[in-house]
Amino acid sequence: MVIERPVEITIEDWEKTPSTVQDYIARQAAELQDAQERLGQNSQNSSRPPSSDPPEQKEQKNEKKSKSNKRKQGGQPGHLGHKRELKPVEEVDEVVPVKPDRCRHCEAGLEGEDAHPHRHQVTEIPPIKPTVTEYQLHTLCCEECGGKTRAELPPGVPSRAFGPRLQSIVSMASGVYRMSRRQVEQMMDDFFKVKLSLGTVKNLEKDTSSALAEPIEEAKEYVKEQKQANIDETSWKQGPDKGWLWVMATQWVVVFVIRLSRGSKVAKELLGEQFKGVVNSDRYSAYNWLPVQLRQLCWAHLIRNFQAFVDYGGSSARIGEGLLSKTELMFAWWYKLKDGEISRAEFQEKMKMIRPEIVDLLKEGAACGHEKMAGSCAHILKFEPALWTFIKVEGIEPTNNEAEREIRSGVIWRKTSFGSQSEAGSLFAERMLTVAATLKRQNRNILDYLTEACTARLDKRPAPSLLPQE
Repeated sequence: MVIERPVEITIEDWEKTPSTVQDYIARQAAELQDAQERLGQNSQNSSRPPSSDPPEQKEQKNEKKSKSNKRKQGGQPGHLGHKRELKPVEEVDEVVPVKPDRCRHCEAGLEGEDAHPHRHQVTEIPPIKPTVTEYQLHTLCCEECGGKTRAELPPGVPSRAFGPRLQSIVSMASGVYRMSRRQVEQMMDDFFKVKLSLGTVKNLEKDTSSALAEPIEEAKEYVKEQKQANIDETSWKQGPDKGWLWVMATQWVVVFVIRLSRGSKVAKELLGEQFKGVVNSDRYSAYNWLPVQLRQLCWAHLIRNFQAFVDYGGSSARIGEGLLSKTELMFAWWYKLKDGEISRAEFQEKMKMIRPEIVDLLKEGAACGHEKMAGSCAHILKFEPALWTFIKVEGIEPTNNEAEREIRSGVIWRKTSFGSQSEAGSLFAERMLTVAATLKRQNRNILDYLTEACTARLDKRPAPSLLPQE
């Protein structure tokens, strides 16, 4: 096969080329450049997840990480170790005195007591045998009319064959620890010798979801009244339909919802159209209805944009490197503020110098000849006041990592179960994610809460609240 050298076109030849041909060549060149830039995208310069990086990118990242991390594994010098605290003697179930009978040095007999013996505690879980209660419902015949009446179950006794704590363990295994229903079925048999069918697991999940309905609605109203919220969304599968898992994280309560839309109506549903707090998010258009002064744009996303500018090359790279440099300096001062090394007033003074430099670079990028970079810079400048809310409002972070950390549990669920198969399955998923994330923030026991909620449903009384306790 003979490969011919590309034909070199002189300026005179190009000027003689018909305008239609020139336009065609220009379009092809633009499409080629766009394709090359898309091929160069990865998790460091775009919104793509790290899992989408090509193998060579992951190898380079791991190699760079191993070179930069010269510390040995394990605790570092000066690290305060953690050790298991002993329970008070009065709280242990059994005390076994162990005394030596011979001296290890001369073999002489030993007697007496040690006023302060060395204490060693062993925690063990005994074999668990579920309790089975049988309710014998008598049917009696009326002497007056001959009609037969069978007794009803006492209040609080479930109509199913399983109690609220067992139901909560099943729901927690699938909804918190993300076990498949078949794994839950096997786990219940292995741990508790309780035989369940896959259908029973599904029904218990449905009952638990119903028990959580009221406290979840209360939580949704609570987050709308908060002064600050982090919001994010990721893809989700509901049967054959593409849906979205949304999260709204506040200081004490986290709310998840699954919807078949990524539009602004879902953001308005979560935040409420009259939300008065500050919303930390990315630049996705679903949040553009919010006043710019009540927003904080995520700088982690901006850093990826700036890295993309660098990867474009040419003059774009110079602007991108400048933006990355100024951003790095900004975060250096931010961490000093977080660590208490400088006051907020001092931090604000530092930002008075850095902010205009970043804005000037963005304006230069918006006026450059690179179409994508110019568009990105112009879009960022459109929301420029929302870049700096964290400077003046205490409690606001410059990144949206809070929401991204919370939504990670939903991403893992999606990857292991491929989403949910029905609307009821999505409802169970969003409610269990809400309960787990919220109670973790409040340092409350999830199993105890679920058991109490399921018991309350049987007793026909309100379920315990998910709102922070006094």
